Amino acid sequence: MDFCNNFSHDLKVGQVKEIQLAEILEHKTIEVKHDLIATKTGNLFIEYESRGKPSGISKSNADYYCLCFGDTYAMIKTENLKKLCRKHYKTKSDVLGGDNNTSKGILLPIYELFIKI
Repeated sequence: MDFCNNFSHDLKVGQVKEIQLAEILEHKTIEVKHDLIATKTGNLFIEYESRGKPSGISKSNADYYCLCFGDTYAMIKTENLKKLCRKHYKTKSDVLGGDNNTSKGILLPIYELFIKI
């Protein structure tokens, strides 16, 4: 992106992103997940199995995931979230969780949402 110290230019650049976000919100499916303790732990629990059956991200047909933690809403393409989670599959970040620990999921560090995939 070209640098320009000009409000009109910056406004146009911002409006392009506003249009892109509007298209996501109007024409794509979004799965919203709220993690109540992520701001304390620094990790998001991304479920992929429950009671021995695929669930969560492994069954999702959504185009995007919106991960909510505290007052933050982070949107990511579902395929990109899957890529991030695959790195942690069958590692110490692959844990039991959910109600009565009947689910399996990845403890994904929040900061990984903001790194280039």
